[in-house]
Order: sequence, then C-alpha cells, then structure tokens
Amino acid sequence: MINKLKMKNYKKLTGILVVVLMGWVLFAFTPAGKVYLTHTGHIWFFAGTSMEDINADNFQVASNLNGGTGDMAFSVLVKGFQFRRALMQEHFNENYMESDKYPKSTFKGKIKDISSVNFDKNGTYKVNVSGELNIHGVAKAVSAPGTITVSADSVHEKSEFTIALKDYNIEIPSVVENKISKTVQIHVDVAYKK
Repeated sequence: MINKLKMKNYKKLTGILVVVLMGWVLFAFTPAGKVYLTHTGHIWFFAGTSMEDINADNFQVASNLNGGTGDMAFSVLVKGFQFRRALMQEHFNENYMESDKYPKSTFKGKIKDISSVNFDKNGTYKVNVSGELNIHGVAKAVSAPGTITVSADSVHEKSEFTIALKDYNIEIPSVVENKISKTVQIHVDVAYKK
C-alpha cells in the first residue's frame, strides 16, 4: 500500500516536472518576436555646404528588425553610395572613407520603446533608437528618434541623425574644407516585408 502511494506521488511529481521543464524549454527557445528583413533599404547622406552640394544614395542596405525585442542591425557597403558626379564618388571612396580598407559600415542597436509598436495593427509609431554605429573602423554610440509605419504588407522604418566626421577619423583636406561640411546628415528609409 505504501509503495503504491509512493509510486502515485512519484508519477504526479514527475508529470509536474515534465510540464514545467517543457514550458521552460518552449519559453527559452521561442523567438521573442517576428524578425523582419530587407536587402534593399535606402540610406542617403548630405555633407555639403553653400559652396557645394554633396549627397549620395545607397539602395543596397541590409537590415533586420526583431519585432519582439526591438533589436536591429544594418550593414552598408560603402562603395554602394552613388554620387551625381564620378569624381565625387572616387574621392569619397579613396580619400575619405578608404573603402578598400573599411568596406562596410554597420549599426547594431535597439528600439528602446518597441512595446509601443503594434506590428499587428496598421499605423505610424514614434520610436527612439540607440546603438553602436561603426564607420571608417570607428565605433561610436548614437541615438536618434524615428518612426515605424505598419501596413498590411510591410513594416517601414525611418530615421534621421547627424554625425561629426572627426568622430570617425575622417579627415577633410584644407583645400576643400569650405566645400565639405564637418557634420553629415544621415537619413534611413527601410521597408521590411511582412
């Protein structure tokens, strides 16, 4: 009788442990949210002055966004930036960005207020992004406001921020210092497929 009672309690305890363990395993290995991806994002910048209009576009931006955690990452091929004049593009890659030595720029960060975004409901949501921007082999912390627009077929993220060239060891020769701004406005416009 005692053995039957022990065996019954043992089975009950084992059953509870199995349920708890399975719940923990499911929780630990289930993704925190849907991951959105793109390889055709758009980043452009403006670095001109009143003497020179300097801007470039890059439509080969790879990015991912985790809708549950807010983690996001960007990778940009520096040589993917297109200028309106070939000479500008050549100087950008060879003299300023040293694209052969530093072929990619990256950002890895987080949307701090991701819980304010409902990925199941169409609308535009204001967010704040912070993380580490790596340009020209130098990594710096950056923060910027942005918007996320959710629609039936996409999640669209936009942001704009300014960086100082000296922070990334990008030197401007004195002969052109009046034509190139010491700060650069960077614009991000990325559409992730749902």
